[in-house]
Amino acid sequence: MTSRQTEQAEREVSRLLSARGVRFTAARRQVIYALALATGPMAAGELHGTLRGRVPLSSLYRTLAVLEEARVLSKEHDSMGIARYELAESLLGHHHHLVCLTCGEVRDVGIDPPTEDTVVRLVEDIARRAGYRATGHRIDIEGTCASCLTA
Repeated sequence: MTSRQTEQAEREVSRLLSARGVRFTAARRQVIYALALATGPMAAGELHGTLRGRVPLSSLYRTLAVLEEARVLSKEHDSMGIARYELAESLLGHHHHLVCLTCGEVRDVGIDPPTEDTVVRLVEDIARRAGYRATGHRIDIEGTCASCLTA
């Protein structure tokens, strides 16, 4: 995210939290800022390292729970079952993930609109055939990152 996008996300987070009667504390601001700068979803331990101890781990877990409940963050579990957090799509925009099965890196990846349209049609077709109505989708592409391929 650019600094302007980060500022916009922070304003939107402030609005969302205020609407739910939740204070936007310094710790919550630091978590939002760190996730806004991240290249993909982060586990609590990774986030704690990024914050360099400015938010105690016990406070970090409470902060993540509050922000998730307020729908500011989304939590997903990776292929190893580790919970990873990122800003909600309403703040970050729709995207997918590249997941390295060797080192565990998870990176956000956007796709061009024509390809996304094809994905949406495919998802809707699969859902319709199963008697569902699709309301969204997430794609995690698993493989090996460039760093692991050259190691």
